[in-house]
Amino acid sequence: MSRKVTSSSRRKFLQSSAAAAAGLAAAPYFPWSPYTMAQDAKTTSKQDRPILGCIGVGDRWNAVGPQAMNFADCVAVCDVDVNMREKAKGMALNKLGEKGKERGVEMYEDYRKLLDRKDIEVVTIVTPDHWHVKIGIEAMKAGKDVYCEKPLTLTIDEGKQISKVLKETGRVFQVGTQQRSEMSARVNKDGKQRIDQQFLHAVAICKSGKLGKLVKATCVIGGAPSSGEIPKAPVPTGFNWDMWLGQAPMVDFVMGKKGEGNNRQYPESRTHYEFRWWYEYSGGKMTDWGAHHIDIAAWCLGVDTSGPSHIEGTADHPVPFKDGWPTVSNKYNAATKFHVTAGFPGEMEMHILSDGENGITIEGTEGTIFVSRGDLRDEKGTAVADYMKTKPSENPAIATLYKGKRPGNHMGNFFECRQDRTQPISDVYTHHRAMTTAHLANICIRLGKKLQWDSQAEQILGDDEANKWLKREQRKGYEIEV
Repeated sequence: MSRKVTSSSRRKFLQSSAAAAAGLAAAPYFPWSPYTMAQDAKTTSKQDRPILGCIGVGDRWNAVGPQAMNFADCVAVCDVDVNMREKAKGMALNKLGEKGKERGVEMYEDYRKLLDRKDIEVVTIVTPDHWHVKIGIEAMKAGKDVYCEKPLTLTIDEGKQISKVLKETGRVFQVGTQQRSEMSARVNKDGKQRIDQQFLHAVAICKSGKLGKLVKATCVIGGAPSSGEIPKAPVPTGFNWDMWLGQAPMVDFVMGKKGEGNNRQYPESRTHYEFRWWYEYSGGKMTDWGAHHIDIAAWCLGVDTSGPSHIEGTADHPVPFKDGWPTVSNKYNAATKFHVTAGFPGEMEMHILSDGENGITIEGTEGTIFVSRGDLRDEKGTAVADYMKTKPSENPAIATLYKGKRPGNHMGNFFECRQDRTQPISDVYTHHRAMTTAHLANICIRLGKKLQWDSQAEQILGDDEANKWLKREQRKGYEIEV
């Protein structure tokens, strides 16, 4: 997918998120399960609203931060970039002022100082992917509940680590895969009939049996962009490059000419939005968009608590690779094009592609549906039309899928779950399983080999070299400890 399409998709997503949030004052979606608005109701906090700290306050936080501040009072912001910290502090003070709260907002460069604060009960983590698990684990051990952006993990081993700590601490942890809660789509070509939470409805259709035996899911997620040679550049003033790198290897700071490209402040750099296109910090589109679509596809197929039995595929990378590692250090290295096939028990397949219309196609023996952030439609048969004969608001299957709570606001679900100490709709355990498929796909295309996977033991079978890729070496001082 090109950058232009990606940016458009993200704008539509943020707009739909805002619309969903604005609509929460309307009549209850499920009359038997009214939504408890945390910003109006008493909480388990000693204050009238939970006390919030925000770790990582870059571009994506501009959506996540205000959403969290609808439910909690932010008293601290943390980022390794002083410009981001100062901007976020101003936003938090404005939000507090709107609520008539006279609280200060502290700024931190080191997230550990924020976690040391006993008054902070909830944290958001909106850092690059390679920092998610370390901060998430330390936050839970510090007694905080956590909302963390996707993809949660950099490796399969990290997923096992954070799952272990969550179980041990009993904290509430929401992953930011908002497709499980939000958005609205058309269900016919003229767009006159629309449906909220279309991804939930797609899962419900799959589980209703209307498609017959499910045989195939296809996730089209786009490919990463390529770059030219990116020159070495001075580290910006007020930017802690060593801490930003964290567990990743120490390398030179590189950046293109400001004012050009997709990211005008940090064009063709390793940092901020552009980190997605470097395997050192992320997994390219396989984990960026894959975190959303692979998650929903696995839920539709009923494999969200297990995993594939084998995986194979091909990919184009923008630089040469040797033994799975890029041999060029000053260009983006994530896959620009790929087609991966994962086989699951029950003769089901999941195809993960870069090319095509962004969305998920689910095929069964009796019908096929397509769901995306803009559509829920039939490709074969009348499954959606038959399903829509029952009013979505009266469909008990949606309430069951959403664990008895009201969908419509992903952040709201997190704060509601804090009240009854249950796990939110986008829980760590199923997200770890979805990301396992994505990580295996990347291992497969980087090594150029088919992998056999034991989902119970969480090991690659018969390939000691490939098994080494389940974790990565971490730079001294930034290791994850469980």
